[in-house]
Amino acid sequence: MPVLSSTADVLTRKLPKVIEGKAHLAVDYAVAGSLFAAGSWYWRRNRRAALGALACGASCVGLALLTSYPGRKKKSISFPLHGKIETGLAAMIATMPEFLRIEGERERRYFLTTAGILTVASNLTRFHSRPSH
Repeated sequence: MPVLSSTADVLTRKLPKVIEGKAHLAVDYAVAGSLFAAGSWYWRRNRRAALGALACGASCVGLALLTSYPGRKKKSISFPLHGKIETGLAAMIATMPEFLRIEGERERRYFLTTAGILTVASNLTRFHSRPSH
């Protein structure tokens, strides 16, 4: 995993889980929307970066659509499992520049920053409900 994502992971893993399911859903869609916007922005300038961003955006939306977020209808993927899968998704986004040999520095930074944001959001989310006393 690239340095930015690893640093974000180390710095936020032990912090209190302050993001609830509904807020996490909003973050997931915001990240996906950002990836789709980047895909359209890069389309004429860097086709590899555009395709990578669109593929990552589609993966984010697919994961969100298949997840049973708290207070929502039951679906294929539990919310705790979503958190585990999202860790892999952040790693995929972070390694996309190397995988697709994306050469533009701006595009590389975009993927690394997006992966870092997703890592932080995932690490700060309460994926398991609080035990009731």
